[in-house]
Amino acid sequence: MIGDQNDMVARLKAALPARWFADSTPVLDGVLAGLAAPWVALYAQLQQAIAQTRIATASGGFLDLIAADFFARRLPRRVAETDTPYRARIQAEMTRERATRAGLVAALTDLTGRPPAIFEPARPADTGGWNGPIGYGHAGRYGSLMLPRQVFVTAYRPLGTGIATIAGWGATEAGYGHGALAWGDVSQIAGQVTDAEIAAVTAATMPVAGIAWLAISN
Repeated sequence: MIGDQNDMVARLKAALPARWFADSTPVLDGVLAGLAAPWVALYAQLQQAIAQTRIATASGGFLDLIAADFFARRLPRRVAETDTPYRARIQAEMTRERATRAGLVAALTDLTGRPPAIFEPARPADTGGWNGPIGYGHAGRYGSLMLPRQVFVTAYRPLGTGIATIAGWGATEAGYGHGALAWGDVSQIAGQVTDAEIAAVTAATMPVAGIAWLAISN
């Protein structure tokens, strides 16, 4: 394999005149192996450095640096989040549609896994009209032209997965299964999406002149 110990030894050996040595050169090979070792380490370090220059191949703390470079503190890594899902979130956020209703729905759905409920009081498609499919005497909501550029958003928290290796309340009792019992908090939930993050994504997706009245529900 290119850059490994055998490759580096072969490269060094190929630079020496073949007539100087016999077909079997264990002593020479040992000397060359010692010389090749730092080149193997340098080559590996070079490949690692090259990988960190692209989002598709960056890993570890370099992904966090990339996110900070593009989004400041708006897109931190979640608790126990691995590189693959974090990379996907970074890439999705870079091409995120914004300042539109569809963009807001997509952003909140990607974040929580559940589509939000959106109502624009100045939008006839949401309010309906007199004798229309939705409106007075039908299922729907009252609209108002006194609320221009405003929208009511109900975002839903993602379905939680709990804390790994920790049992739930009463889980150690007979009939409830088994697991460790310990105090925990929401910060320990892997991939936990906080209410603050939902609010931040909503604000970042809304147009500058728009107002979103946000409600967060389970």
